[in-house]
Amino acid sequence: MRLLERNGAGQLSLTKDLIGDNIPKYAILSHTWGAEEVTFRDLIDGTGKSKAGYDKIRFCAQQAADDDLQYYWVDTCCIDKSSSAELQEAINSMFRWYQNAAKCYVYLSDVWARKRKARDLLSEYTWESAFRGSRWFTRGWTLQELLAPDSVEFFSREGKRLGDKRALERQIYEITGIPVTALRGAPLSQFDVEERLLWAKSRQTTHKEDKAYSLFGIFDIQIPLLYGEGSDRALKRLREEIDKPVKVIKQALTSKLGLDCLPFATNAPFNSFDRQDEPTCLPNTRVDLLQEIYTWANGQDERCIFWLNGLAGTGKSTIARTVARTYFEEDRLGASFFFSRGGGDVSHAGKFFTSIAVQLANNIPSLRQYIYDTIIKRKDIANQSLRDQWCQLILRPLSRLGNSSSPSSYVLIVDALDECDKKEHIRIILQLLAEARTLKIVRLRVFLTSRPEIPIRHGFHQISDAEHQDFVLHNISPSIINSDIGIFLQYSLNFIADERSLGAGWPSEQIVKRLVHNANGLFIWAATACRFIREGKRFAIKRLDMILESSTSTINAPEKHLDEIYLTVLRHSISPEYTPEEAKALYYMLKSLLGTIVILFSPLSTQSLSKLVNTSREEVDQTLDDLHAILDIPKDQTCPLHLHHPSFRDFLLNKKRCGDLNFYVDEKRAHQMLAENCVRLLSNSIKQNICGQEAPGTLVADVKSSQIERCLSQEVSWMKRISEGIYMIDSLELIATVHDCPRLSEYIYDMKRFVLYNRPVIEQAPLQTYCSALVFAPAMSIVRNLFKDKIPAWIRRLPEVQLHWSALRQILEGHEAVVSAVAFSPDCKLLAAASQDTVKIWDASSGAELHTLKGHATAVAFSSDGNLITLLDSTIEIWDANCETVLYTVEGFEDYSSWQNAVCFTQDGKLLASAYDNNTVKLWKLWGADSGAQLQTLEGHSAKVSAVALSPDGMLLASAYEDGTAKIWDVKSGAELHTLDGHSLCVRAVAFSPNGRMLASASEDRTAKIWDAKSGAELHTLDGHSSYVRAVAFSPNGKMLASASWDETIKLWDTSSGAELDTLLNPSVCALTFSPDGKLLASASELESVFLWSVNLGGEQDMLGGHSRSVTTVTFSPNGKMLASASWDDAVKLWDTSSGTELQTLEGHSSLVDGLVFSPGGKLFASGSWDHTVKLWDTGSGAELHSFEGHSNAVDLVAFSPDCKLLASGSRDKTVKLWDTSTGAELYSLEGHSSPVRIVAFSPDSKLLASASDEINLWGTHSGVERRTLEGFSLPILEVAFSPNSRLLTSLFQDMTIRLYDTSSGTVLKTLKIDCEFDNSIRLSFSDDGAFIMNNRGPLCNVCPNGTPGSQANPALSPAHISIKDQWVRFGTRNSLWLPLEYRSAAAVYGNIIGFGSLFRIKWNTVKKVLYSRMVAAEAAAALLFNSLTFISYQLRLLRGDLNQAEILKYSKPTELNSSATVGL
Repeated sequence: MRLLERNGAGQLSLTKDLIGDNIPKYAILSHTWGAEEVTFRDLIDGTGKSKAGYDKIRFCAQQAADDDLQYYWVDTCCIDKSSSAELQEAINSMFRWYQNAAKCYVYLSDVWARKRKARDLLSEYTWESAFRGSRWFTRGWTLQELLAPDSVEFFSREGKRLGDKRALERQIYEITGIPVTALRGAPLSQFDVEERLLWAKSRQTTHKEDKAYSLFGIFDIQIPLLYGEGSDRALKRLREEIDKPVKVIKQALTSKLGLDCLPFATNAPFNSFDRQDEPTCLPNTRVDLLQEIYTWANGQDERCIFWLNGLAGTGKSTIARTVARTYFEEDRLGASFFFSRGGGDVSHAGKFFTSIAVQLANNIPSLRQYIYDTIIKRKDIANQSLRDQWCQLILRPLSRLGNSSSPSSYVLIVDALDECDKKEHIRIILQLLAEARTLKIVRLRVFLTSRPEIPIRHGFHQISDAEHQDFVLHNISPSIINSDIGIFLQYSLNFIADERSLGAGWPSEQIVKRLVHNANGLFIWAATACRFIREGKRFAIKRLDMILESSTSTINAPEKHLDEIYLTVLRHSISPEYTPEEAKALYYMLKSLLGTIVILFSPLSTQSLSKLVNTSREEVDQTLDDLHAILDIPKDQTCPLHLHHPSFRDFLLNKKRCGDLNFYVDEKRAHQMLAENCVRLLSNSIKQNICGQEAPGTLVADVKSSQIERCLSQEVSWMKRISEGIYMIDSLELIATVHDCPRLSEYIYDMKRFVLYNRPVIEQAPLQTYCSALVFAPAMSIVRNLFKDKIPAWIRRLPEVQLHWSALRQILEGHEAVVSAVAFSPDCKLLAAASQDTVKIWDASSGAELHTLKGHATAVAFSSDGNLITLLDSTIEIWDANCETVLYTVEGFEDYSSWQNAVCFTQDGKLLASAYDNNTVKLWKLWGADSGAQLQTLEGHSAKVSAVALSPDGMLLASAYEDGTAKIWDVKSGAELHTLDGHSLCVRAVAFSPNGRMLASASEDRTAKIWDAKSGAELHTLDGHSSYVRAVAFSPNGKMLASASWDETIKLWDTSSGAELDTLLNPSVCALTFSPDGKLLASASELESVFLWSVNLGGEQDMLGGHSRSVTTVTFSPNGKMLASASWDDAVKLWDTSSGTELQTLEGHSSLVDGLVFSPGGKLFASGSWDHTVKLWDTGSGAELHSFEGHSNAVDLVAFSPDCKLLASGSRDKTVKLWDTSTGAELYSLEGHSSPVRIVAFSPDSKLLASASDEINLWGTHSGVERRTLEGFSLPILEVAFSPNSRLLTSLFQDMTIRLYDTSSGTVLKTLKIDCEFDNSIRLSFSDDGAFIMNNRGPLCNVCPNGTPGSQANPALSPAHISIKDQWVRFGTRNSLWLPLEYRSAAAVYGNIIGFGSLFRIKWNTVKKVLYSRMVAAEAAAALLFNSLTFISYQLRLLRGDLNQAEILKYSKPTELNSSATVGL
């Protein structure tokens, strides 16, 4: 297999023939062949670049680079077809090559996709009809190219991504008839031969024989290629090979290889390497208990679970290890799993059943085959629910073992189940383990230990007593426990005696008895005492005496004895030889260190602890040196230290238990000291640009982790996790509120809003905290004003911004498709959002993205107990409350309506309703034994169902219709209760109030209505939106209704009076939901984001001037002194760029204005609109001079001739019209384009006009006659420009290729690929002397004969430029200023000035102006706040020589934060 590779210079080359495992990750191209494809020989000879097919190779190269793939494969040129052997091998390997590709790009040369504007309904799905009719779906070879790869992405001819196989699977199914399961990667062997042949039946191939050869991979066969044999014979040979008996030898079934794909917790087994020092029961201890366990395990007792429960320190794990060792040596141990809180993989249930399955397969050879069968059949079993893992990997394989299996029972050990981190998982595990009773032939005995904590007890209460045997460890007779402790003490002390040569008689039997008495039944006491004595080394005898002396005969409670041993250890650490002053100092140090250790949220190493308490590491080590009996202190000083047992924390913080005030830690005072130490540590450790990065747009991902670790040590490592910072701010906010500190509360509130709003950029590019975050903050923001001197010096002038924080709390980005549904968890902690490609779960408080679930999501909800419910594709998945594990799935929800609101859950998630295109609605049960059962089918709908909603109690269902009506149904009986007739157009959404008494409806007639759900009476008509209403939601108390409209607003209404309460401005809203506490409103948006709003009625709002709706287009005048903006309010505004003043408002169009242009002198202005008209304006007075009518579709482009006598307009009606600017007359209608016109440009002499769609046409302006048609383009044309003498024309394509033409002949003179990233702000032109092709950044390549033909310009002539890419303003190739989502809709560049249009308003819209000075040393120049519009002017002083080296150093030198400010922030 050969691959293509693109080097750093952009040159393409073929790799050598790669064999075996040496093939790197690669992308692969799928396409239909054209007339001019690049062959293998073309690439070798270097002759393929002029062929049209080379554009596809460039496209694949660029897309692979965007996906971080260095290599890619294209069938036209990576196979040497002159070699029959190579062709044979390639065809036989083709399916595998596609299957192994990291990405498969489907290039659809016959599908165009114009970039959709945010609210352009007419163009939202313009490509879908062409997609359905694409030739790609008719070709034979593309069948395997569709099915083989996991990742298949479809692209239009201009390179726009249309979606992937998963997102478009419904359309693909309708086009091809291939089942969705096959599209999702189900093994093709699951489908009948006839069905697979049917998929290929109507497909065509160039060579007849390829109809058979293209199916090799579909049937996993190979036959010799015999071109010339004809299709019939080839298909016959294919069928014969398919029908041959196939012997599948499953050698791997009896090996361990298949187990490698199951996740395994290394420390789970009792005998794992890290557990080898953990003890088992000593001989003659726990005799009766062990015998009872062995009797149960070996007998015929029907109780399949033995639950050993006991208090902390009573020896449960030691007993579990002993039982495990016994049955391991008897070859009867099935598996063991020892949970440990904080122990990584053994602290949760994620690898519980998979680890058990691996051990079962290794320990029971006859079981291995059945477990491997499951792995082969269910490759994703490790990602399935706990129930599925238990049933498929353990229960079912065990049930398949026959009578010959020996032995007939196996033991499963589960230790410390209470230390599993999720109580929901504990409950599930117990329920599943109880099902072991169903095994009849080979039995599984489950030995389980835990503390008697609530989740465990409740779990066992749900299991029949006949299924488990319980044993309470701490209820054993004291005499038996004392005997066992005595044996343990005797063994441990004898070991110490041998180690220290203390003699055979040490300690005496009487001393051991006293120690047993002091232990009072607690093994932890005995273990702590032995550790203390042993660590005394040569003072072991003295330490034993200390323990004996410290004991009190009057103490009876076990806790008291434990307290005594702790006091003994602590007192021993203070030598009596110290002076009172020295002892006092040591007491203070000891209390300080121990107090810090026991109250820390996360443990620290001694190295970090010393920094926190501001003490040398040596002093910390010396102070703790005698405390190894109670502290686990690693030798590695960078590893955290831990308490041996949590009881020491309780002892130290309890004044009564501790008794000695020298050691007692006042918890409140300890927290205060810790806070003070944290403040001091932060003040001394944190500074601006702590990692020393030069560029303000540096991403965290681009900084080496080792550098971050060096700069942010362990004690301040939490700063890498912004969520923890937000939680700290929340805690401060609560403290300030409780203690009535209004000024502090205001500061904390402002700080919280600052961080939440700017979270995305702070998290990704922290230095933007001092750029974007401060600059975009409101003028009255406390944080902004406190830190305004930290804004970089290259930002010369700050703009006018809104005064206060708006209701918009946060924007949650991350989806790659329209977000169609949102839901809050019952406790308000989580927010789930569904889109066409994923479900994302966010922390509603901090905005942190917690989980991403892949798949086409239609609906989301949370059950009343907090479980997440998703409808992904055609499957309901029920997730645990932490959204980490699928509890179970319900399949079969297919073919429901494509309407956005056609699927809904009840509030508790127990029912689902779905509407279908056949005018029916079905109800399904999602919980219980019969989950997935269809409860009801509601028929008799008079029109297509557009939306459904279920009442909170699940008793009523509302359905909405395209004819403007809605109905209310009784769910139980299926009877129609009411028909709600009041809307005049389609009802887009319906929603019940929380008490089920009201129903709200949203309609395309621009109104929302509130109805009485019981009587069907109309209560209120909510009239105020200026476009159709598409979503409604009630607040939790039912007193408020939110409605979202296409007019870019969300309105809040009083449900009792129908009065409008407030208006929030938010475009493209698809769905709404309130948080259960009513404090937040979440809106799902077509902008691929979720907006979180604070519901705070009556708050102060900033209302500044500007457009009343979102800005869509901006353009500069030729001299840069004016800027024009167009908006969804159908108006055009002209602005003064030097002052930001609004000069004119041009009104007259009845729809969106999409084409804007100034005349060369700036005195005239033309606008083209979706209302099919073109208007000519006087820029000085704002008067309308002419209105040009004649187009039959939207006008997107307008251009003046250089002499201003002509105006050209390009339209979606595929025509260009020429107008006389003085008379307003239509001169010519230029027809001949095959698609909407995208570019129009005049030649400098005004004699020629170039227009571009799929081709470039040259017209004579005086005759209207077509001169030339330039064709052969496979990628979109971005720009065209004439040379000063009008003899040359240059064009720029999306892949950054430039072509130079002779306008008289149409001949291509040069083709050049410029080394430049795609940027929609690039404008093409010629230099004044015509010697160079230019863009707005500088010269690109030479035209004159002095230079090498097609050579690029000297980089020195191309200064670092200002541009916008995605969410960044860039200086050269570096990111400089991050733009929040609302400021990314429209941009125009004029020299060193950038104009922006705002995507939407938040109660403030105006024009702003910002001045910048370009600093080469800092390499940063960026934009400031713009609302509806903002202008950015860069003063290029350095280019003029005005900036000296001293100034450069001054501006580029990092400035450290003031320590008090640091603490505040």
